[in-house]
Amino acid sequence: MSARYFLLFLLTLGVLGSGIAVVYARQQHRQAYIELTRLQKQRDEINIEFSRLQLEQATWAETNRIEQVATERLGMSFPATAELLVARP
Repeated sequence: MSARYFLLFLLTLGVLGSGIAVVYARQQHRQAYIELTRLQKQRDEINIEFSRLQLEQATWAETNRIEQVATERLGMSFPATAELLVARP
């Protein structure tokens, strides 16, 4: 009879251990999913910022913008035709 109780005790212990392991695994899954969602949101925000910076870089690098800065801030201008010299080898 004691072997029967011992076997029942082992089976009960196995079921409880298995249940605890399932709960632990589910909690780990939830935490991993929350972290994944957070990282995806961060990735999306970084992609938006990167796109904005690319647009800003393209705007600053436009020929018209460079010409405007050269003219207004640096006082540069295109040389007149008479001021051009052609160098020949």
